[in-house]
Amino acid sequence: MTDPDRRIPVTVLTGFLGAGKTTVLNHVLRHPGAARTAVLINELGDVGVDHHLVEQVDETLVVLDGGCVCCSVQGDLVAALKRLFMQAFRKEIPPIDRVLLETTGLADPAPVVHTLMEEPFIADRYRCDGVVTAVDVTHAAGQLHEHREALRQAAMADRLLLTKCDLAAPDDIAALQATLATLNPGARQIPVTHGEVAIDDMFGGGLYTATGKLPEVAAWLGEAQVRAAAAATPAWRKPGKKAPAGPVTHHADGVESYVLRFEAPLPWWEFSDALNLILQAYSHRILRIKGVLDVRGDPLPRVIQCVQHSIYPAVSLPAWPDTPPFDDHCSRLVFIVRGLPSEEVVRTLHEFTGVAVSVQ
Repeated sequence: MTDPDRRIPVTVLTGFLGAGKTTVLNHVLRHPGAARTAVLINELGDVGVDHHLVEQVDETLVVLDGGCVCCSVQGDLVAALKRLFMQAFRKEIPPIDRVLLETTGLADPAPVVHTLMEEPFIADRYRCDGVVTAVDVTHAAGQLHEHREALRQAAMADRLLLTKCDLAAPDDIAALQATLATLNPGARQIPVTHGEVAIDDMFGGGLYTATGKLPEVAAWLGEAQVRAAAAATPAWRKPGKKAPAGPVTHHADGVESYVLRFEAPLPWWEFSDALNLILQAYSHRILRIKGVLDVRGDPLPRVIQCVQHSIYPAVSLPAWPDTPPFDDHCSRLVFIVRGLPSEEVVRTLHEFTGVAVSVQ
């Protein structure tokens, strides 16, 4: 059994303009289970609006205004998290069980996760508990096609909240669910009406648990969903295949997912060098990487996760899960990428590690 992770979990609530994030936030904060949740709200512009719509306003609510949290106010985010931790440590505010960060509708969640991974003070005291993306089912089809931000928010998500389901026809909802399943197969889709979300659907989306118990690795990795999506994808849309002549329908702007399986234990340093090279060379094409690794000489599975060019510190699980597909103890990596053929990734990993790699 590994030591419990005592860091404060941070849930990133994102979603495109008008997706209903504040409505969801208000509903969640009314739940008794959110009583010790600190809230950070990012607002774009000089005049704050969103925080006036949040019903529970107290000393644990911080407004990051004047810019988007993914760019101009990264320093404000770090300062706010430091201040919250120190205020709780000095007992100036009640103890904090978790942090919920609501981004602007134009935010890219990747730099936020990067901050949680890379800033030393923050990474030692906070951990990313997942990205939750609100998707407006009445407008998402057009937004995913026209706006890069909406596409990245959906592709980065651990969970997708399908908001305003009461305003959409069942066929339209089903069509959007199919699109999202192609874009981000590993994310669980949760229909939402009037912003009503169960507390367990909002929190606990990450892999790491505060109790040290064996987490739901399969659900976190999403390998089965990625494989199912790949099986349903036309052959010409799979990595390395060319599109047929003639008009081609829109397909999530080139975002795709694939699973890599390694046939033998991995040499850690050679694998790390290969992964770093891939991230440096293709960070603009990589949205997210998740993996459970069989490392040579280590009896415990090692978990990694990457966002663009950043690597989250590797953590060992208490034991190998005894359920498929992990009963074979083989390393697996799930890639969510945009325009990055799997052949290039496989070649680099094989050349550095000497281990055979297959695309599942």
